[in-house]
Amino acid sequence: MARIVKIVEGQIDFHEALEAARSPRNGGLATFYGSTRDNSEGKSVHRLFYEAYKPMAVAKMEEIADQIREKWGVEDIAMVHRIGEVPIGEVSVFIAAGSPHRVEAFSACRFAIDTLKETVPIWKKEFFDDGEVWVGQTPSGRESGD
Repeated sequence: MARIVKIVEGQIDFHEALEAARSPRNGGLATFYGSTRDNSEGKSVHRLFYEAYKPMAVAKMEEIADQIREKWGVEDIAMVHRIGEVPIGEVSVFIAAGSPHRVEAFSACRFAIDTLKETVPIWKKEFFDDGEVWVGQTPSGRESGD
C-alpha cells in the first residue's frame, strides 16, 4: 500500500504521485489534474492564489483516502494540492488512484477530487483587471461577497 497526501508550495511532483499509485497488483491507474484557467464567469483571470489551513486540509485528505479504501478497496493513492500563487495553465491539484481494476480506480479518483473540493479547507483567490475575489468560502469562513 502506498499513499501520498500533501499540500505543497511550488510545482507538484507528478512522478512521485504516480509512483505511489503504481503497483504490480494494479491493472488500472486513473489520474486527474486540475489546472488554473485564464477565465472565470466571463472575466479574464490574470493569476490565482491558493491558501489552506494545512493541518486540517491534510487531515481531511487523509479521511478521503480512508473512505476510498473502505468503499472501493483502493489503497494506492496520491492526492497533492498546491498552495500559493499558481500561474495560469499550471496544475493546482493532482490525484492518482491505482487499483486491480479500472472501475475502482476511476471511481476513487472522481470521489477524491469531488470530495476534496467540497470538504477540504483550501481557498482560491482569483485576480482580474478590476479586482480580486475569493471563490466559495473565504479563509475567514464567510461566503465570498458577504
